[in-house]
This record gives sequence, C-alpha cells and structure tokens, in this order.
Amino acid sequence: MEKTLKYLGISFIILIFIVPILYLSTKSKKRFEIYSTTNAVITNVVKKTTVTGSVIPRKEIQIVPQVSGIIENIYVEAGQEIKKGDLIAKIKIIPNMLQLSEAESRFEKAKLMLDDIQRKFDQQEVLFNKKVIPENDYFQSKISLENAKVERNVAENNLQLIKEGVAKNALVATNTLIRSTINGTILDVPVKEGNSVIETNTFNAGTTIATVADLNDMIFKGMIDETEVGKINKGMPIKLIIGAIEGVKYDAIIDYISPKGVEVYGSILFEIRAKVKLANKFFMRAGYSTNAEIEMERKDSVIAINESLLQYDNDSTFVEIETAPQNFRKRYLKVGISDGVKIEILGGLKLEDKIKISSK
Repeated sequence: MEKTLKYLGISFIILIFIVPILYLSTKSKKRFEIYSTTNAVITNVVKKTTVTGSVIPRKEIQIVPQVSGIIENIYVEAGQEIKKGDLIAKIKIIPNMLQLSEAESRFEKAKLMLDDIQRKFDQQEVLFNKKVIPENDYFQSKISLENAKVERNVAENNLQLIKEGVAKNALVATNTLIRSTINGTILDVPVKEGNSVIETNTFNAGTTIATVADLNDMIFKGMIDETEVGKINKGMPIKLIIGAIEGVKYDAIIDYISPKGVEVYGSILFEIRAKVKLANKFFMRAGYSTNAEIEMERKDSVIAINESLLQYDNDSTFVEIETAPQNFRKRYLKVGISDGVKIEILGGLKLEDKIKISSK
C-alpha cells in the first residue's frame, strides 16, 4: 500500500512538470503558412504629377473711368455678354471748385482779349482799305485776331470739359460714358448707381466700374515644385480635372513656365500656364479650382510588378523568388520609374519568375 502511494505521488509530481512543458512547447510552435505567388507583367508605366490651380480668362480687363464723379447710370450686369464699345455706365461730373473758378476766369479773360483785338483789327482793316497803313501791319493785326479766337475757344472747351466732362467741339462720345474696351462677358460690377468714382491717373489706379473677360480664351494657372519644373516644357499636353464639372477631363497645352520661382511655405514654386481646349457643351466659369495631371515620364510595354511586392535592404531592392514549392530566396532587382502602383523592372527578374506575396 505504501509503495502504491509512493508511485502515485511520484507520477503526480512528474505530471505537474511535464504537462506545462508540453503545453508551452505546443503553443510556441509556429503554424506553417502557405504563401501565394504572382508574376511580373508587360504593361505601360506612366509617371505623373498633379498641380493645383484654377482656370481663369487669359484677358481680364478692369474698366476704370477717365473722369471723377458720381455713377449716374449702370447699363450692364454680371454675366452679360458685351462687345467692344458697348456702353457700361454714365458718370455725372462733380467739378472741382478751384479748377472751375480758374477755368471761368481764363474764359472771361480770353473773351475780353478777343473783343479788344477785334476792335483794333476793325480799325486796322478800315485804314488798310484806305491805303493808310502798310499791308504788313494789317496782316499782323489779323494774325493777332486769329490767335485770340483760338485762345477763347480753348478756354471755352476747357471750361465745358471741367463742368461736363466733354469739350464743346468733341466729335466722339464723351469720357463720361464708360464703354467696354474688349469683346467679352461682364464678370463683376462692383459699383452701384450713386457711388463716387475716381479717375485713373499717375498716382491712382482709379475706381473699377466693371471687370470684363473673354471666356472663350481660358487658361490654367498653377504652381509646380522646383524638383519637377525641369521635367516639363512648353507645348507639353496636360489633362485638367475640374471639381465643378464631374466626369470630364479637359485637354490643355503648356504655353508658359515662369523663369523665376517664389517661396511658398518654405518651398520654391514656379508658375505655369496652359491654354485650355474648351468643350462646347459645358460653360466654363472663371475661377474654377482645377487639378492638372502632367505626364512627366512614360515607358510602354515594359516588365513591371506591383510596387508593394518590393522589399528593401539598405539601399538595395529585392523580392523573394520561389525556387521550390514554398521555398524562397532573395533576388535583387534594378528598378525604373513608378506610377505609385506599378514599378518598372530594368533587370534581375523574368516573366516566369514566381514572386512571393508577403502577408503583412
């Protein structure tokens, strides 16, 4: 009986140590994993970059007055198409009192001068007809009369110009009538009837009465990074994706690359512009935000793999090739351009090679 209890005790102690060891050993064993494989393919690899910007009119003109005054009438509204010379607004002149006083004084002096010279000329003419004075004196008196008439007319025109904004003998429309200088569409009319406006001059750009643009000649304007500007050139085609017009890509041709960069948030950016080929069925509005897809580099019919298959060893790139069922070894590769999904393989891989798809 004692021997039986002794053996049972020994067996129990052995079980206490062996069972946990067996459990831990079983748990620590890795489950055998089966890896899938794939092959390289012949495809096209296109490296692109995206430039953000907007679509704007190539010609956008601000119409400003040539005289200061108050807006008396406005004849257009935003969105209206107009032609060169069409009337936009009319300005009522509010003359400067100092200038008006000086102009009136000059006109009065010119009239008095003319009257005096006219009286003297009439006397000279009578004497000349009687052969009392020489012909030279008569003609000098006549020239003085003509000069006095010119001065009177100039003073009168100047006075009327200050008061009404147009000379008396003007043959064209007055500068109080604001007209469009180009064919196009009214984009904005920032003033209202009754607003005061300032004329354009050397020291002042003047008050904008209307903004006119040709919406049939649109360009893309954006900024590209200095690391990519050297890879594009004039005449290069690009694709435009406009957020407001879904499902349509517009073709455009780069026609300007800025020779000088500007610093934006620590990066040097260069302005580019591209002429947009418009689609007749869509109305293009000025200022649409746009993304431009620029094809930087393209390789057709090359060996390529999914870039996610690549593994890295310091500066080297490799994949794992199946040499026997579920046995793999490293194969170092020489790679080319990438489109972000596919990458070109320049060497180290054949189409028949089976590439391990790592489970991550």
